[in-house]
Amino acid sequence: MTVMPWPTELRFQKSAARLLVRFEDEAVFEIPYKRLREESPSAEVRGHGSGPRPPQPPVPADISVTKADPIGRYAVRIHFSDGHSSGLYTWKQLRELGEAAA
Repeated sequence: MTVMPWPTELRFQKSAARLLVRFEDEAVFEIPYKRLREESPSAEVRGHGSGPRPPQPPVPADISVTKADPIGRYAVRIHFSDGHSSGLYTWKQLRELGEAAA
């Protein structure tokens, strides 16, 4: 079983509208807020079950993060300026989003 590296830093860069994530294996990723919002792990965005994703309104280019809450030792809840905050971003998902953006 492969162990997922832990994040050692989450830095919300307001002026650049992106999240910097640094992992213990020295990997560093910058994920735009817009991408984070589009890829929210919430049922509102992903849908329920294995069916298709529900249609989503476009995410504004100037979306921002208003706050973030740690969830245990495995995730973070991100609150966006459009009021969305129902998704829990696990460390695995942040890593995958970072790798896809790189």
